Amino acid sequence: MKKKAIISVSSKQKEDDIIEVVTPGDFYEKDGCYYAVYKETAISGMEGTTTTLKIYEDKFVLVRMGSTSAKMEFNKQSESVSMYNTQYGTLELKIETKELNINVNDDGGDIQINYALTVGGQTPQNTLLEINIKTQ
Repeated sequence: MKKKAIISVSSKQKEDDIIEVVTPGDFYEKDGCYYAVYKETAISGMEGTTTTLKIYEDKFVLVRMGSTSAKMEFNKQSESVSMYNTQYGTLELKIETKELNINVNDDGGDIQINYALTVGGQTPQNTLLEINIKTQ
């Protein structure tokens, strides 16, 4: 059953480089996986995009569809490659997950991901992604 939720997403690459979005969305469980779904706004620069967070016991997947599209996978102690499609072109993202903590149940919860993000072969940027889901 879908529940209304407040979804907070915070991404930090450096102490002074923090992006935070707090938005309403939907939260539900299906086939052993939790889903949090929300629409991006002009503030995030991805208006017209729907973001789906797929939360497994040991894996996290971020899927964006719309004006921006991407599928980013975070697995404990592993690497993945994703194509990030924007209206300006496509970028290759390499994700090396260093730490993945998932504490989610039927009422929402928290996810923390520490990973190195390499965009188009540039120097990796260490990134901390924190997500909080509160059902209403």
